[in-house]
Formats: sequence, structure tokens, C-alpha cells
Amino acid sequence: MNPTLLRTRALSAGYNEMPVLRGIDLTVARGEIVALVGSNGAGKTTVLRAVSRLIRSTGQVEFDGQPIDSLTPEQVFCLGLVQVPEGRQLFDRMTVHENLLMGAYRRADKVGIEASLNRVYALFPQLAERRSRQAGSMSGGEQQMCAVARGLMAAPKLLVIDEMSLGLAPVMVDQLREVLLEIRAQGVTVLLVEQDVSFALQVADRGYVIEGGAVVREASASSLASDPEIRRAYFGL
Repeated sequence: MNPTLLRTRALSAGYNEMPVLRGIDLTVARGEIVALVGSNGAGKTTVLRAVSRLIRSTGQVEFDGQPIDSLTPEQVFCLGLVQVPEGRQLFDRMTVHENLLMGAYRRADKVGIEASLNRVYALFPQLAERRSRQAGSMSGGEQQMCAVARGLMAAPKLLVIDEMSLGLAPVMVDQLREVLLEIRAQGVTVLLVEQDVSFALQVADRGYVIEGGAVVREASASSLASDPEIRRAYFGL
């Protein structure tokens, strides 16, 4: 087992005094793809917001061997925990190339930035072809590619992706699945939140099922995908 990169213990959080998470324990090891799956409103995105320190929480969050509970989102980002938010949140009027450079705004290594650009353009050939186009003029799938590529430009240790496949055509979902596997092969650890349980468990190594703000099941992705209760609840089988 590779060393643990992210760990939460008894993580609880909510909004406006309304509790959402109820004692989440999870780990993500270096080199893994870990999926958080569950129905809409189960608390998956709240987990991501809590570990990124975008909302206040109780419990413990450790990243790369150190507690980050008291850090700001900017400090967590600088440690290498980078989030690709739901809805992409690109700069629509900026070009694809400019959006990618925004991902590297905290980096000063010009040679490394150029190498990262070459890697993401190789990973996403469509973006290379559209590098001079405004990001807002692209299809939803291309915009999702751009959002993931922008996250990679920050040189993350852990890339946290919220609802990667939401609203995309099946052919684009297939492309993104291959991209995730290639990202992992390049040494980037991924924490993936998905309502599309089938997609998530096809690409992940391990998965956590969240219901009502609590982890109700944790296992290998293959075990979850073959579990009769999971198949009934999320695959309609």
C-alpha cells in the first residue's frame, strides 16, 4: 500500500448551522483514484469543500503528512491539493491557452510550466487545436477537459474533481475515463466525486458510498460494482 496522501477523521461540516457531514473517515493513498459516490444531496461535494478548506469543519484533515485544519484554501492549494469544481468555472472570454496559464499562476518555474503545457496538450489534443479559441465557445465536454487541464497546470499532488461526467455525452465520458487513467499513470492522485456511479467505479481503485452525510460502505471499486445492494440502488438492476 502506498503512503497515505489525504486522511480525514470524524470530519463533520455543514452550512448555516445545518449539519451535512456526520463523522467522515476516509483515506486516499498516493497513486490511487478514489471515488466518492452517492445520490444527489448525500454530502459528497461538502466533503471536497471541507478538505479544500472552503468551508469550516470539525474533526481532522491531514494532507501529505501534516494537519491542514487551520489553513486557508490558498495555503492548501499551494501544498498541492487542487480542486476542479463542479460547473467548470472557466474564464469564458479568455482563450483556452490563457485559462491553462491561470492554473499555473502560483508557479514561478517557467521551464516547468512549459513542460506542463506540453503534457496537457498531449493529453487533450482537442485543446491544442483550440488553444486560441475563447473557452466559453467550446462544447461542454471540451470545457470539462479544459477545467481538468487547468487543474493539472497547478502541478497537483492530489487532483480533486467534482462531477466530472455531469451532463456530458457518452462518447465524451469515455474520453475522460481514459484521461483519468493516464493522469494516474503519470503519478497524479485523484479524488473523484460522481453521481454517475457506473463511471466512477469503472475508473477508480477504491470507493466510498456516502448516504446522509456518512460513509455507509468502503471497498475496492470492483467489489462495490458487483455488490447486489449497490447495483439495485444505483444501477437500477
